[in-house]
Amino acid sequence: MMRKTLLTVVLTGLFGFTQAQQPDILPIGFYPGEELLMEAYLQNIYNNPSRAITTPPGLPSRTAAQWEEVQALVITWTGFPTILAQIVDAAQEECTVIIHCSDSNTVKSDLVASSVPLTNIKYIEVAYNSIWIRDYGANTCYLNDVDSLVLVDWIYNRPRPDDDVIPEAYSALLGIPLFSTTVAPNNLMNTGGNWMIDGMGTALASELILDENDGSGSYALPYPTHSETVINQIVDDYHGINRYAKMTVLPNDGIHHIDMHMKFLDEKTILVGEFPLGISDGPQMEANLQYILTNYNNAFGNPYNIVRVPMPPSTGGNYAPVASYRTYSNFVIVNKTVIMPGYRTEYDTTALRIVKENMPGYNVVMIDADNTGANIISQGGVIHCITHTVGVKDPLRIVHDNLADTYDDTNPYQVDAIVQHKTGISNATLYWTTDTTQAYTAVSMSLTGIPTDTWTGYIPAQAIGTTVYYYIHAQANSGKQQVRPMVAPDGIWQFDVLDDGSSSVEDNLANVFSAGLFPNPSHGITCIPFHTDRKLNGNMYVTDMNGKIVHEIYTGDFKMGESKFFINTETWSAGVYMVVANTNEGVMSQKLLVR
Repeated sequence: MMRKTLLTVVLTGLFGFTQAQQPDILPIGFYPGEELLMEAYLQNIYNNPSRAITTPPGLPSRTAAQWEEVQALVITWTGFPTILAQIVDAAQEECTVIIHCSDSNTVKSDLVASSVPLTNIKYIEVAYNSIWIRDYGANTCYLNDVDSLVLVDWIYNRPRPDDDVIPEAYSALLGIPLFSTTVAPNNLMNTGGNWMIDGMGTALASELILDENDGSGSYALPYPTHSETVINQIVDDYHGINRYAKMTVLPNDGIHHIDMHMKFLDEKTILVGEFPLGISDGPQMEANLQYILTNYNNAFGNPYNIVRVPMPPSTGGNYAPVASYRTYSNFVIVNKTVIMPGYRTEYDTTALRIVKENMPGYNVVMIDADNTGANIISQGGVIHCITHTVGVKDPLRIVHDNLADTYDDTNPYQVDAIVQHKTGISNATLYWTTDTTQAYTAVSMSLTGIPTDTWTGYIPAQAIGTTVYYYIHAQANSGKQQVRPMVAPDGIWQFDVLDDGSSSVEDNLANVFSAGLFPNPSHGITCIPFHTDRKLNGNMYVTDMNGKIVHEIYTGDFKMGESKFFINTETWSAGVYMVVANTNEGVMSQKLLVR
């Protein structure tokens, strides 16, 4: 603990306050004057490295995705007890909750006052500085894909020495080896909010990772000095990341963390926040997204699926930088439960529906992060920022490129999955049905091994118009069992057997707006689902009842399947409007009421 003591002395000398006298709530960014402590903090780390292992793991490492199985959720109890209590209540149904705190009895009293059962909780009484454990916590990695669980910690980008050693506390509690990037030539500064992983060697980040490791950072201090090539190599050595996408920082997001607007939902899907056209960081977010889509395919070699979720304004209708940076993407996945932030009902209902549609079967818990008693979003972060997870010690990993809609009604549908456990796999089974109210048919999968650890099964060919639902179950030689999706059979994969184009134009157009607009009536962000059985070209716009175009939504190709478009009607005059799709096959419209 020597570095904590040295920095506490410096901190007291410069500002005259100790931890007990510091602000009750430190923001996720620098507290005024805190940046002046960075030089002493960094020098102290270099002179007194972590008690963790400071050389890279000797075996190939794989960083776990956030949807993989976890044994613990870790939090630090300070500042926002009502929000933390709700997180504990939701998470303890799924895993152990580890609470870092100054007094466990006080925490227990707070939990009881919030009617939270004191079950599945462990307390570590330890010094801390702030609530933002996502940024100073350690990340779950596995050596040889699934063999050995380790944690990897970086240099924290805030001069908060008590926060910085918290990974040592919970790694010791759980008996997990802790690796640290604190010693040259592998010294690396990074932050968990700027770290989005697919579990297959891909990381998304902002260029903050470059700025804080270029030798100067924002304050001309002794930050690590590395080229991008060296940064990539360190991250590969410790985390097994071989595709590291770095995007331009958003001008109005003061912390420049990727989790404030972008999140992997699975290996193929990225959730992206969306501002109204031309507002706040919307243009840069769109440019960043197009950079990803242009330069990177998903781990299976195909374009990413993109899901958009609105970025809500303040109660006064303002967006960053005038208002706090409200975001729905900043949520945490704890096994079968999603814990996400909420702000106001008129926006929350749309965001909740989008998350539930794209993560079917998950228990989604929304926590108000924007009210007078617990306005954590005003501090620069929210749910994902104040939580971290620790993976299980014996993961049974199932990776599958889920089947897309098909025109094939003749040949069986091949289902391949990588299935791994450190004791080996005893068996794998494919379950499928065309009616989820009826029993699933079980199909034994065979170890084909191309690529390594691949198991294969087949679903019989189905007639045009059929929807096929399926999931995968596996059992390890140890007896451990797992399914993918993890929430199956409540949430499963599905695909449609489509008409090859012989269906009539009328039938296709009749389905364009079949899902309906929501919410309708509207007063704010409104979602427009659009479905087509084949690729179309044209444009979408909104007219008033006189046929005058009042808003252009989209021009270009409409891809086969379902897409979602968004409009913001908050400033529109109340009345009746028409959403019109004018395509090469014809025109279809849907009525929209605005309050």
